[in-house]
Amino acid sequence: MLFNSYEFIFLFLPGALLGYWLMARYVGFSASLWWLVAASLFFYGWWKPVYLPLLVASVLVNYGIGRLLSRPIMGRRLIATLGIALNLGALLYYKYTNYVLGSVDSLMGTAYNPPDIVLPLAISFFTFQQIAYLVDSYRGLTHEYSLSRYALFVTFFPQLIAGPIVHHGHIIPQLEAQGRWTPRARQLLLGLTIFSAGLFKKIVLADSISVYANQVFGAAAQGESLDLFLSWTGALCYTLQLYFDFSGYSDMAIGLALLVGMRLPLNFDSPLKSGSISELWRRWHITLTRFMRDYVYIPLGGNRKGPLRAYFNAFFTMFLSGIWHGAGTTFVIWGAYHGLLVAINNAWARLRVRLGWERERLWWDRIGAKALTLLAWIVGMVMFRADSMDTAMRLLAGMFGLHGAHLPLHWQSALHPVAPMLEAAHIGFANAALMLTYAPLLWIAVLSVIALSAPNLYQMLAREKPVLRDDTADPTRWHWAPTWPWVLATAGLAALALANMSNISQFLYFQF
Repeated sequence: MLFNSYEFIFLFLPGALLGYWLMARYVGFSASLWWLVAASLFFYGWWKPVYLPLLVASVLVNYGIGRLLSRPIMGRRLIATLGIALNLGALLYYKYTNYVLGSVDSLMGTAYNPPDIVLPLAISFFTFQQIAYLVDSYRGLTHEYSLSRYALFVTFFPQLIAGPIVHHGHIIPQLEAQGRWTPRARQLLLGLTIFSAGLFKKIVLADSISVYANQVFGAAAQGESLDLFLSWTGALCYTLQLYFDFSGYSDMAIGLALLVGMRLPLNFDSPLKSGSISELWRRWHITLTRFMRDYVYIPLGGNRKGPLRAYFNAFFTMFLSGIWHGAGTTFVIWGAYHGLLVAINNAWARLRVRLGWERERLWWDRIGAKALTLLAWIVGMVMFRADSMDTAMRLLAGMFGLHGAHLPLHWQSALHPVAPMLEAAHIGFANAALMLTYAPLLWIAVLSVIALSAPNLYQMLAREKPVLRDDTADPTRWHWAPTWPWVLATAGLAALALANMSNISQFLYFQF
């Protein structure tokens, strides 16, 4: 079931909320938690009920192992190791079996008959959440939570399918502190505002520009050699599609959680405004970056064992992050690419400090750093989106000008005054089935302005503190308040989104 579907918005969500509120008021808070667990399991099983027992078994087994680890018994280290191995084993089997066997088949030249393994929804997310729980239980950082609270921490439907990767220390204490929760008008309005903004980003912005990204990447997948302008148009369209798709999902998850009195961690914080690739990753999929830092980078030694080891640790952590995103050669290379970028960025930052340049960040220096970061990110997005290495290489070759640069033939008369300049730049005119048009350029311009310069939603909502975050949102003059102008603006966004919801599309991060 998708957040951007009629079934979810008009049937599931009202039923889940009404049942939760009535249970909390007339039966008891514990019963209301079990109601949310049941609703979340129904939500998960809507897509493919066959994998529902896998999620239930994962919750029960990890809960039992965590209870054992929270007690002073012998063999705790072995129990923790087996628990983590069990989680990773399930993830590796479902997510990487076909890729590994296919790679071996290609190397050995054997006839490969792939098993029928369908990737269960959310396995990457609930696996990481429970690994963190087991590690912290072994370290003595957890308490003996009740089963209802632990089950809801793992299965909570707003964040179950595509994150954020929530930490037990963020969610379960909220459940323990709530007692009997009753809805408040201000909080409900705040949650609906955030949900509506996310729905608008997904349906109106991300899905609209996705048409052009799909055209370009589809043509490359069919073997077409795309020119400079068309290749960059496709790469930019996909970069902005993923940006607003993931931003929209993150908003919707946070808004839904607020409707039941819960605050989720911030997972997306205007990352394309970043001045370095390391900063960008701290602002893009924040909870994944935090998990990889706390449970991979720091245990490897972090930066405590000298700069060379720190660079390797950073590279390896980002490499694993790439593999986590998907099973395929493109994701392996994408992870290695970002690992190399982060390692180089860290080395450059260290050198700047030693040379005393860090104090001299002039305007051109900041702009240059942001432009270089954005360029590196867009290039990486091609590998992230491409369905094969051949597709990625065709796009990248076009982006680097290896397939020439052509404008539509019907633009030639309008551009006649600048014809000598175009000729000097080796830009010609052509007529083909797939050529550059004004529509994607307009979408790129509008969405780029929003992503690169507009204040984000959580700056406007900073006074309400709707999310869990480690820092303070940058101030902005636009502050949300439960007033009629904001209510009408929210209603307008929701109406535009619902009016364009005829073609239901999946969130991009669902496939990870």
